[in-house]
Order: sequence, then C-alpha cells, then structure tokens
Amino acid sequence: MLERPRLAVLGLDGLPLSLAERLAPRLPNLASLLPGAGSIRAELPELSPVNWTSLATGEGPEVHGVFGFTRLDPASYELSIVDATQVACPTVFDRLGARGLTSRVINLPNTYPARPLRGMLVAGFVARDLERAVFPPFLAGQLARLGYRLEADTTRGAADPEYLLAGLRATLASRRAALDLLWPDLAWDLFVFVLTETDRLFHFLWSAVTEDSHPLHADCLELLTLWDKLIGVFLERYAALPEPKRLMVLADHGFTGLRTEVDLNRWLVEAGLLRLLPPGRHGSEAEWEAARIAPESAALALDPGRIHLHTRRAFGRGRLTDAEAACLAGEIREALLGLTFQGERVMEQVFFERELYPGTNGNMSPPDLLCLARPGFDLKAKFNRDAVFGRFGRDGTHTAGDAFFRDSAGSRPERMRDAGRLTLSHFGIHACP
Repeated sequence: MLERPRLAVLGLDGLPLSLAERLAPRLPNLASLLPGAGSIRAELPELSPVNWTSLATGEGPEVHGVFGFTRLDPASYELSIVDATQVACPTVFDRLGARGLTSRVINLPNTYPARPLRGMLVAGFVARDLERAVFPPFLAGQLARLGYRLEADTTRGAADPEYLLAGLRATLASRRAALDLLWPDLAWDLFVFVLTETDRLFHFLWSAVTEDSHPLHADCLELLTLWDKLIGVFLERYAALPEPKRLMVLADHGFTGLRTEVDLNRWLVEAGLLRLLPPGRHGSEAEWEAARIAPESAALALDPGRIHLHTRRAFGRGRLTDAEAACLAGEIREALLGLTFQGERVMEQVFFERELYPGTNGNMSPPDLLCLARPGFDLKAKFNRDAVFGRFGRDGTHTAGDAFFRDSAGSRPERMRDAGRLTLSHFGIHACP
C-alpha cells in the first residue's frame, strides 16, 4: 500500500506570535504549539485576501492579482469586493488536483465563490451565500441542516460587543461542524482549516483581550477558550493520523492596538491631489462612492494604503501623462513619509510599484505607491471622511510582522507565498517559475 504523506494546515487568522506567548498560560492547546514556533511576514498590503491568496497559490500579489479588499473599475469608477474569480493563477488545490491529489478546505478567505476542485471546499470571507460557498454543491444542504454560519455580523457587532461575541461563538461552532463533516474519512492529502474568529475579535476588542482590567476581558477569554478547544480537536485528529504527516500552523498577519485610522483619500483631498464630486449616496454606502472622483484629480487611494496616480493610460477620466505621474509619485512618497500624528511618524515605508511588485502582469492594476504604516496606524481609503485622523469603532489593527508560524518539519519561510510553496514542495511540486 502506498504511503499518503498528508499535510494539515491550521490557519489562525491575525494571531501575533507575541500575543500567543502571552495567552499560552491560559490556553493549553495554543501553548502546545509554541515550542518551535516563530513568525512569518505578511505580504503587502497586510490584508487577509492578499495573504491567504498567497498561501493558496504560492505566489505574491504581482502574480495572483489580489492587491486588497476592493477593485476599482477604471472606466465606471465603481468599487467592488475582490473574490476568487479575480485570482489570476492556478491555486495549490488546482495543482494538487492535476496530480490526482485531494484537498479539503474550510473557511479559507478569498475562495468565494467556490470553484470546482478535486476535493471539497467551504469558502471563507467574504462568502455571502452558502449555496455558492461550497463545492461540491451537496455540501450546502448538509451544512445548512447543521446551522452553518458563514460569518458573524461585525457591522452590528462593532457597537454591541455581546452580540459580536455571540456571533463568534456561533461561527466557531460552525467551523467545528464543517470539520466533523470533512475530516473523518481521511480521503484527502491536504486539509486546510482556517479560524477567522481571532481577527474579528481583535479588530473590535483588542483592549479587552490584552488588558486584564477591561470589563469584557473575561468574556473575551471565554471565547478564546472555546477557540483553543477547537484547536485541540484539530490537533487530536492530526495526532491520530498515520505517518507520514506534517502540520503547518500559521497566521496571515499580526495585530496590535489601534492608535488612529488614517484616511489617505482625505489626505489627498487636503493636499489638492484628489477632487471629489458632490455625494450621491448616503450612510455606509457613501464611503464606497469612488464614482465621485473628478477628472481633475491627480491621485486616489484604495484600501488600505494603495495609491494610484490618475493617468490617462490607466483611467477613463485620468489626466496625467506617465511622465507627470512618475514625478508626482516621488513627491507623494516624500510627503507621506513626513506625515505625523501627535508628533509620531505614521509611515514605516512607502514603496514604488517596481520595488514591491516586480514583473506584474500587464492585465493587473497594482498601485503606483503602497504605504506600510507603523504599528498602531490603520490606513483607510474612504470617500466620505472629513478628517485624516480618527477612530470609528475599531480597537485593533493589522501588522505586517509578528504573524504566528509553526511547521512540524521545522521550516522557516519568509512570507506567505513561501508557505504556499512549502505546501507544493511537500507533495513534490515545484512553484511556477
């Protein structure tokens, strides 16, 4: 009988190594992962769809084409949420399937709508419809009968912590239900199981998690205890697998407390580089109204720190020549590197496209500049803010460094794309040249 060298991947969205070390005394299953653990650096920008797609493809944004949560239509100026249909290269699951190998995937962000693969998949954020979030289709009925919830309601949860915690408890139960459904027959080679509840918790209740005196600290630890127990279930099942086997545990980015949000579109407006037409939408939709960008604009920002120069070549209403854009890019970079908040510098670095995304496919739309904020500063790109700095209900923000990583084989990858390539190499498949 041929050996089946299984690989189990446990994703712990947004978990910093430093926080894991602090929480370990109260979370025994997390503590069991610390020996041999280190950190991995996020792809930039340090967002879930960018980084989980890098794991799922073994490539960076310049190849897979996912540069943020949103994509701007250069003709209509309409913003849309990025999803799996925009991933521009084969996934790890595609490449394993071509070799006759089977994948099972639960709650991996940016896999919605679910695409056919050799195996089974339950898509993660931003999955909206269970029927379109699964492959094969029969999984939708089975999961619906189990009460599967795709995502907690963070819109209401931002102002109602108890509602948020209840929603996260429900999604943890859903992840367990999916694990119970997809794991037991062991008819798989690669199993990917991602828990995104930590990311949601840290965004809105970071202080409650990290400060013992916070009135919601005990409630957050109760949720994390449930999360830790589910980690324990996964580890027990991994331990029962026959050899040969391998376990990889990783986060897609780190986290820290929020000092302030920094709206780059408002900064561009105040710098005279972005002009917005009068608003036509109201409420939460107004922040997405990129169609307000006027032809006279020289630059615009997309989440979280992507700055695009408004060139004739790239945009329907663009006015800059490529030469003008090249000159302006340097000026914007220097100005942003000098941006401060309460005497503290905001930016860690501002990259030119050529530095960060060499060899980008011509059909893609990488930013001309990509901003990496210093820890505690959360870059935004809204179209309805009237101040550069402010707080709007969030308490924690991503970091590019300090993301948790552990591999039972002892590897030390640098970035998320490298972790994806380790997945391929485990099965004897080379990354694309």
